[in-house]
Amino acid sequence: MNNNKERERRIYRVTLTGSVVNLLLLVFKFAAGILGHSAAMVADAVHSLSDFATDLIVMAFVRISSKPEDESHAYGHGKYETLATAIIGTVLFGVAVGIFWNGVTAIYHVICGEVLPQPSMLALAAALLSVALKEWTFRYTIRVGKQVRSAAVIANAWHHRSDALSSVGTSVGIGGAILLGSYWTLLDPMAAVVVSLFIARVSIKLLVPCVDELLEKSLSPEIEETIRSIILKQPGVSSPHHLRTRRIGNTVAIEVHIRMEGSLPLTEAHAAASSIEQQLKQEFGPNTIISIHVEPLKELKI
Repeated sequence: MNNNKERERRIYRVTLTGSVVNLLLLVFKFAAGILGHSAAMVADAVHSLSDFATDLIVMAFVRISSKPEDESHAYGHGKYETLATAIIGTVLFGVAVGIFWNGVTAIYHVICGEVLPQPSMLALAAALLSVALKEWTFRYTIRVGKQVRSAAVIANAWHHRSDALSSVGTSVGIGGAILLGSYWTLLDPMAAVVVSLFIARVSIKLLVPCVDELLEKSLSPEIEETIRSIILKQPGVSSPHHLRTRRIGNTVAIEVHIRMEGSLPLTEAHAAASSIEQQLKQEFGPNTIISIHVEPLKELKI
């Protein structure tokens, strides 16, 4: 999107919608988990609470990341969005560990002879409602996230999906415990453990790209080859070299050296470099940061 204000507005709207859904669900889930005697539902409620917290994180950090360059941030504030994604991934992993620990502890107590209370239909109803609402929220959020090219919004969408998966597992555990009788109440904490593994997997998938970006990892070889091919389409330009690429939030940064005929007027060399910049921005977005260093063709030594 060309308009940063419009991008920010859409991010706020989709995130606010998700936060309202999360707030309603976490209240209902906590009530259903406590009144319905379901450890899995209480764990699911904690997951919704983490969703709500990350919604607030996204809204705060996206506003910062949308600020233009200034004296202390010459490349803009895009990495604040990366930081937000990293926080979301870390929170998700912490939620996964907490749910896993609580589930394993409950299973251990059952093995030691403790009898867990049987969940009620209220807990099952809360789980099924959560599946429907969070899957809808995921689809809405990830669509907007891809349209505005926001890693933080896409990460938040996957947080919604992980909550939906959590509720699927919770539904299976609670439903099995209700339908199969008190002997199978063990299914409730078992469901919580399985769900925690799904959540951990999602969190790791979010964190790895964030770490790569914060450590200045280059873009993929396929993308760098696309950059070279765009450069070589420009007449009179050859030998793209010293190519350096990286991501700054949702923005791509490209630095490259090119060769042109040494006798060309400066105005023609500048026009060629500007044409390359325009084509790269068409490919990678209008906010792409591009630095092109023009060198004369090397003379052949006989």
